Amino acid sequence: MTDAYAQCEEGGTMTDGGRATGAKGPDELRRQVEEARGRLAGTVGELAERTDVKGRAQARAADLRDKAGALTVQLRSSAAQAGHAVQDRAGRTGLRRPRPVVIAGAAAGAVVAVGVLRRRGRR
Repeated sequence: MTDAYAQCEEGGTMTDGGRATGAKGPDELRRQVEEARGRLAGTVGELAERTDVKGRAQARAADLRDKAGALTVQLRSSAAQAGHAVQDRAGRTGLRRPRPVVIAGAAAGAVVAVGVLRRRGRR
């Protein structure tokens, strides 16, 4: 029998990492037991979080969805600003309908669409 175990049998408690600390009465013993329970509950909660793979994966997926949504908003805003800038430049040059700009934009869009369709076809 170890000294710590013997002290525990004599009325002490095991609360300080395996070291026996003697309680100085029933109230002190109750306080020590409550402290130990609190520490154990926190430890169990941390272990449960670490082993919850599904929950962690869902949280990560939600974070990625939020980032993708924010990026989409940012890209739309940038595209709108670029469109307005092109219209402003075309307006300053005196063109009512900026045909070269529209044709270049349509061509760029077609190239992107063809690239996307080819890439999907390979999968």
